[in-house]
Amino acid sequence: MTVDEFFALGEAPFKYWLVEGHLVVNEPKLPHQIAVGRILVALTNWVDAAPGRGHAAMPADFILDDRNVYAPDVWWVAEDRKPAADDLDPAGLPDLVVEVRSRSTWRYDVGTKRVHYERAGIAE
Repeated sequence: MTVDEFFALGEAPFKYWLVEGHLVVNEPKLPHQIAVGRILVALTNWVDAAPGRGHAAMPADFILDDRNVYAPDVWWVAEDRKPAADDLDPAGLPDLVVEVRSRSTWRYDVGTKRVHYERAGIAE
């Protein structure tokens, strides 16, 4: 599957990504979502504690190449790349991505996705 075919699927009631041209479905369980929430709150508190600390959010689709679209659990961009308040989607790739361990998808997070994040130039 290509990126264009992936986006042609439209919105779904579950989380999914495009990994190496294959559709990967993820239905996170409650402990995963609690961890995501806590990480986002901690990062947002840090961002809000002083001006110029960028923007933290959760998930958004990021196109890494023509066969890989990932939506990290939490992401952050530096101040100079912060999206405008009315932007629906961030431009470019984040500076930091956080993937919370999940039994069903961990192999992608530490394997294929990690390689693609690094190759795309995501710093952390």
